[in-house]
Amino acid sequence: MSEPAIFNGTVIAWFTLAAAVFIALFFVAAPYGRYARSGWGPTISARTGWIVMEAGAPLVFAACFILGENRGTVAVLIFLALWESHYMHRAFIYPFSLRDNARQMPVAVVGFGLLFNMVNGYLNGRHIFTFSTRYTSEWLADPRFATGLVLFIVGFIINRQADGALRRLRGAGEPDYKIPYDGLYRWISCPNYFGAIIIWAGWAVATWSLPGLAFAIWTAANLVPRARSHHRWYREHFPDYPSRRKALVPGLW
Repeated sequence: MSEPAIFNGTVIAWFTLAAAVFIALFFVAAPYGRYARSGWGPTISARTGWIVMEAGAPLVFAACFILGENRGTVAVLIFLALWESHYMHRAFIYPFSLRDNARQMPVAVVGFGLLFNMVNGYLNGRHIFTFSTRYTSEWLADPRFATGLVLFIVGFIINRQADGALRRLRGAGEPDYKIPYDGLYRWISCPNYFGAIIIWAGWAVATWSLPGLAFAIWTAANLVPRARSHHRWYREHFPDYPSRRKALVPGLW
């Protein structure tokens, strides 16, 4: 079987699996962070877990670029810069902002996250750097590219500001959660997730590709149920939690 056939089959399977995960996560919260619990096998430190599972995305994507046939246009270099700027932060900067006493992460979760990021990096990287011939200089003037780029940058800023607000919320050695109020936390419980969804929606529009769309759907499939769980958790643990605050989308939900 040729690589294009395997690639196309994997993309189809990726959409199907995202739908299954979306449904499952409404019933079972992924067991890391505040939902960490026994029964999921051996664990490792959260910092190590994040590094291992996130590193697959920038490394595989970079390998696809190095081995790819379409590397010489400004458009593909911008896609490379966007992807790597996000994932180098997620893999090698964000983990070191975690508290030393952060909850352990199951190895099973780390393994699934690593597999996901490697497949996702392959699908998007191989499409952009080898299979697609769309991303010429003319693509820079396409409204889809401009719109997607703006969405990516807006989502990136929202995500970073939200992570920073959470990092500043607790002092060193403080184990308990607190109610965040900075930035978009005034209106929603999970602006970090809101920003991530906007990032990859922007990526899907900018690349105008099935792998990009699959990633955007995967992001929503993972984060929409988790935002719902976070919102409910805050309300259960804080009697004074702002009643008008929504879970994920300001003013809506």
